[in-house]
Amino acid sequence: MAKSAANDRQYLEQWRGKWRVSMSVPKALHGRLGTRLKHPLNTDSLAIANQLKWPIVNEMKATIAQAQGSGTDLRAVAEEFRRQRERAQTDEEADEVETAISVTKDMLLGKRVGVDVDPRTGEESERFAPENEKAIAEFSKIIAGRATPLDSLHKQYMGQLTVKPRTRSDDLRAIALLQRWCAEKGVDAYLQSFPTRRSAVAFADDLQAMEPGLSPVTLNKYLRRLSRYWQWLEKREEVPSDVWKGVVLPVPEQAHDEKERPFTEEEMKKLLGGDAPQELHDLMRIAALTGCRLDPIVCLRVRDCENGAFLFKPQKKEKAARLCPIHSSLTEIIERRTKDKAPDDPIFPEWPAPQKSTSNRERSFKTSNDFTAYRRKVGVADERDGRRRSLVNFHSFRRWFITEAERADQPESLIAAVVGHKRGGMTLGLYSAGPKLEQARRVVEAVKLPR
Repeated sequence: MAKSAANDRQYLEQWRGKWRVSMSVPKALHGRLGTRLKHPLNTDSLAIANQLKWPIVNEMKATIAQAQGSGTDLRAVAEEFRRQRERAQTDEEADEVETAISVTKDMLLGKRVGVDVDPRTGEESERFAPENEKAIAEFSKIIAGRATPLDSLHKQYMGQLTVKPRTRSDDLRAIALLQRWCAEKGVDAYLQSFPTRRSAVAFADDLQAMEPGLSPVTLNKYLRRLSRYWQWLEKREEVPSDVWKGVVLPVPEQAHDEKERPFTEEEMKKLLGGDAPQELHDLMRIAALTGCRLDPIVCLRVRDCENGAFLFKPQKKEKAARLCPIHSSLTEIIERRTKDKAPDDPIFPEWPAPQKSTSNRERSFKTSNDFTAYRRKVGVADERDGRRRSLVNFHSFRRWFITEAERADQPESLIAAVVGHKRGGMTLGLYSAGPKLEQARRVVEAVKLPR
């Protein structure tokens, strides 16, 4: 049983020289349970009170959970009972836990609703409300370690992730989809309900019917996130193996003319010559003359634009921040956007970071929406039936830069280094420390905006 420190007064209060357990009741339940639940411990020793309180605390939590009609709190109580069972070191401690479990089960069952008589033996058995008996069955399985809810460890898993906010959102959507599938198929939403790859395949087979508006590429992201969660669980011996490994949906091959592409020269002229706010004009030019993705540009600070080079934060599989020379055509923009600002000030204050610290959105979320609206306004689009987004989008600036650098006879390995792509071959990919800034500057300056 989990023991508290000798001076721990959590859930404890003194009454007439003795300690008792005391727990506040949610305001909505005051009419049914009063303002507080209390239970005497009949001891004046704080150390002993701390040893005795936990089974009673769990009973009180179960009482409140039942009054609220909440299964989530009951699951937490059952998990705590399971941990107390595992930690019990003496027969006395084990007996206390088992007594508390028995009392909690009796309380969950409630009053009997009838009596069943065995027609052969004539023996009578009490009958309780079906929903209460179901709750008891789940409660018992969790305590016995045979029913670990799918999301009971997911919060801990999410707390250890070091991924982008967008990927964290994918994790949350993936586990929510799996729980929804379990509810629709009548499958218990436990880790133990997925013992083999067959159960994972059954979920994958139904994914497209569940989410007809999502592409196989997007759905495969969710399957990969479930696989990462199961890998984390496997390391902690919560599951025997990663049942999601290799479970993927087939992705239809795209016709050559349906792949996302760079902007054409005419599209670039429309974008760069249109009636856009100054921040969008500055943003588009930086993207076109660096080949950088959207979010690192929007996140640039004054100190990231010093000594003639941008310092872009790592993206995708990049392991470190990346230097990129500032094109001579961008000098005026950078001087204007950094003038009289502190080193940590953003150069694009027009698009601030999300106000909520819990938001999973990238800083560039609103920027992307603003650019898309402007792009459509000036008539730059390439929509195809069955595709979620246009074949030209902000990423097309990156494709345009790479195309123009290649047409200017710049070496492929240097272009890859400038835009942050992995360089091919063992010599360049493994042993080279990368090009010097002067070499990278030649690549950048070789690219010219359309007149």
